[in-house]
Amino acid sequence: MASILVTGGAGYIGSHTVIELLGAGHKIIIIDNLNNAEAYILDRIKIITGKDFEFYPVDVTDKTALTAIFSTHPIDAVIHFAAHKSVAESVQQPLRYFHNNLVSLITLLEVMNQYAIQNIVFSSSATVYGDADKLPITEAAPFKKALSAYGSTKQMGEEILEKSAATGLAKAIALRYFNPVGAHASALIGELPKGIPNNLFPYVMQVAAGKLEQLTVYGNNYATPDGTCLRDYIHVTDLAKAHVLSCERLIESKNTSAFEVFNLGTGSGTSVLQIIQNFEKIAGRPLRYSIGKRREGDAPAVYADAAKANTILGWRAMLDIEAMIQSAWKWELERNTI
Repeated sequence: MASILVTGGAGYIGSHTVIELLGAGHKIIIIDNLNNAEAYILDRIKIITGKDFEFYPVDVTDKTALTAIFSTHPIDAVIHFAAHKSVAESVQQPLRYFHNNLVSLITLLEVMNQYAIQNIVFSSSATVYGDADKLPITEAAPFKKALSAYGSTKQMGEEILEKSAATGLAKAIALRYFNPVGAHASALIGELPKGIPNNLFPYVMQVAAGKLEQLTVYGNNYATPDGTCLRDYIHVTDLAKAHVLSCERLIESKNTSAFEVFNLGTGSGTSVLQIIQNFEKIAGRPLRYSIGKRREGDAPAVYADAAKANTILGWRAMLDIEAMIQSAWKWELERNTI
């Protein structure tokens, strides 16, 4: 049993990861300022797992508060989720994103160094690749100029970790997510977007639930099988399990270099129209949508080559698109009763 600190542990991916970590027998300390999460999610983690954990409502940029937590608990590894995450918002508020996402990581590394803790798993993103030249995208694909401040912070975050690892300051694994979707099988936790969703899945669910009028499909004339954009969707529970494996890899010193990166995806793309058609089949109801113009910055297709994670981490995405839609829809229906 290891003691693992999870920043942003009340958030969407963080909460699912905490459940998997507790299920694997680890002791958990959660830090979350609850700016983009709900406190009741913490209670639901306890209901799902039957296990307790430490929680601190602290901002990771607060070095004094962070130091106090590290001085209280022995910590074997850190998973760093805490960050602002809206691509669209980051375009409008770049300084806010650079300050929060980078200062939090730097502060965390400084405090970890103070307490001689090296192991860190970083929540990265496929946005680091920009508009990739080749598909499927491997970890060897070069970074392109980021299209948003959010993407820039993920690129810079990886560079901070790589340079820190090169000096012996850290042993780090960066996990590059493609499109996390779905919800826990219990329907007690899931994605909780604030305001109008930016991502396809929660938008589809809210249109189906009558919270939004209709979905706009941005373009149907791309060079894809049905003309709509292809993305690599991955179930959040599969994603969470990769974090457990990554933590254990670092703690057990199985990493082969001080900085490692892994793509997390299914390795195949699903189109917007396929999502709509699958949803209508699963929910047994039509979905209101219209075809709009292409949206600036949208690549026709983005999907991962996850062979490295399959081979080295021993991880594989197990849940298919139907399971993703079923769990997301169940969560949407259940949370309306809260």
